[in-house]
Amino acid sequence: MRISSLTRNLAVAVAVCAAAAVVTTPAQAASAPAPCAATDRTGPGAAAAPFKVWLAGDSTVANPNSGVSCPAGWGSQFDRLFNDDVTVVNNAVGGRSIQTWLYESNVKSTMDSTGECVVSPRTYASRWATMLSANGMAAGDWLIIQFGINDGDRNCPRHVGTTRYRQLLSTMAREAKARGVKPVFVTPVAAIRCSGSTAVGNRGFVSETIAQAQADQVPVIDLHQRSVALYNSLRLCPNNGDYAQGAVGAFFCNDHTHFEAAGAARIAEVVARALREQGIGLASSLR
Repeated sequence: MRISSLTRNLAVAVAVCAAAAVVTTPAQAASAPAPCAATDRTGPGAAAAPFKVWLAGDSTVANPNSGVSCPAGWGSQFDRLFNDDVTVVNNAVGGRSIQTWLYESNVKSTMDSTGECVVSPRTYASRWATMLSANGMAAGDWLIIQFGINDGDRNCPRHVGTTRYRQLLSTMAREAKARGVKPVFVTPVAAIRCSGSTAVGNRGFVSETIAQAQADQVPVIDLHQRSVALYNSLRLCPNNGDYAQGAVGAFFCNDHTHFEAAGAARIAEVVARALREQGIGLASSLR
């Protein structure tokens, strides 16, 4: 069984306090506060309280289905990158837009007069309702949100317009902040698409994600741009479209979108690197 750094540090602190109490004289006790009454746990090297990192997203983030190795989302490879005091809770679900993830079966197959899918009743799906409950997200936790791949579907229930997409991102951030949880937006990870020998961008909702992050003062990781840069560094282009062979086959499932475990691990590392490079507070808990 692993003992967290928090537990070890608390044990040391108790021992130090006990020893100090033995040698403190009455005169000293009268003129000074107890030796450990105001221990500073916020400086460099101080142990952090255990917390959770919650993930919301689609199949490119989700854990693989039982008994299936592919697809594997990058969220399935994220926990190993953190120290022992961090628990990653991956609530990403394949095939979801931000709206179907939030409202699931309450999103209808019909559109209203504005071109948005009808949502009735506006009751959250159990996954988000549970995260908002007393047993869900807590102060000090983090919430990482990545959507935008299925949202561009022309048909309901997955379809989400750009304005509605931004509204729902903002809603999730606001409800997380109200619980003392720190949200991070992530632009949709790129599929592999080549223009000659160069991998190129291919997702929508990138600028909308970045714009809403700026509006809500939420950190944003441009995983779309960073994933394209990774594909180019690995020279995954050009390819003949056979995603079962070579370097591209080792990275992707037999399609241009979903990841093998090895590919998912590389994308998870890209997200972790962005946390460090952008100075996002969660980076301090990376290994």
